[in-house]
Amino acid sequence: MAPIPTQPTPRLIIYHQTHHTTTDIPVSLLPLLTQPQPRPTHIILAAIHLNTPSPTLSSTPPLHLNNHPPSHPRFHPLWTEVALLRAAGISILGMLGGAARGTFALLDGSDASFETHYRPLRDFLRTHRLDGIDLDIEELMSLASVVRLIDRLRADFGPGFLITLAPVAMALVLDGRIENYAEFSYEALEVMRGRDIAWYNTQFYCGWGDMSSTAHYEMIIARGFPVEKIVVGVVTNPGNGAGWVPPEVLVPVLGGLRSRWKGFGGVMGWEYFNGLPGGGERPWEWVGWMGGVLGLGRGSVQEVGRIVALERRIDVVDEGVEEADVPSGFEYLEEGIS
Repeated sequence: MAPIPTQPTPRLIIYHQTHHTTTDIPVSLLPLLTQPQPRPTHIILAAIHLNTPSPTLSSTPPLHLNNHPPSHPRFHPLWTEVALLRAAGISILGMLGGAARGTFALLDGSDASFETHYRPLRDFLRTHRLDGIDLDIEELMSLASVVRLIDRLRADFGPGFLITLAPVAMALVLDGRIENYAEFSYEALEVMRGRDIAWYNTQFYCGWGDMSSTAHYEMIIARGFPVEKIVVGVVTNPGNGAGWVPPEVLVPVLGGLRSRWKGFGGVMGWEYFNGLPGGGERPWEWVGWMGGVLGLGRGSVQEVGRIVALERRIDVVDEGVEEADVPSGFEYLEEGIS
């Protein structure tokens, strides 16, 4: 199989997990289109979780987006905005897994068990026409099962579908040898399936990496990972996780990386809803600021008008799945958990 075409760099990626305020008001992504500022190249919706049917909850759906099935009415504004963002040329991915463990264990079993749990994921990706998937594997999973998952995604969605992974920086520096975190080698995965992996959303925060200097990034590159495939991940607000780097430190670090490494892969931020400097009132400002740091352009007034007109014509279809209780043992808070 030929390698997947390389995405233009630098990328500007923002995760969107906290979809509602504490008063249950949807957090809109549309200012990323309407504000006169640089736009993200990719938005990653978090977090998708797979479930095993519960013996006591017969209506438990096999897949949740955070704490609810994706068809829940609370997500109708989100799916409308996703259509608009895609129409404007922004790629939308879904993040599978994350800090709430269990999803990848369900994909790490027999072929029959894999099929049972993979199919709802495939159907979800098709239903919402997502452009790709981000695999955030923060639990033990075998290399063979990761390869099986990537192969199946590629077979089902074709060469244009984006497959990314979200390792912590130390998983690349130490080649996956992190107790209770990963039991496979990212170097081996890159050798075996690098042609199918678009890039790595690398987490340089929460004690797993540091972006107050270029040291950890350069350690990763020294291990042989392609420069264009390492996206620097940072938290957008100190409240989103340990390791926030203030702008006066981060900007020269990123400038140094861009100057030294041709094809620098870009920056991703965790997460959208409270990104500084605007915070919860103007979360889109982090994207605009970082876009300026990366030298990205801005959308035109004419395109904003086209998007507003398109919004009036979009009709989101309710899949008709009722809300279900979360199975016991599944404790994943939507607001601000990575």
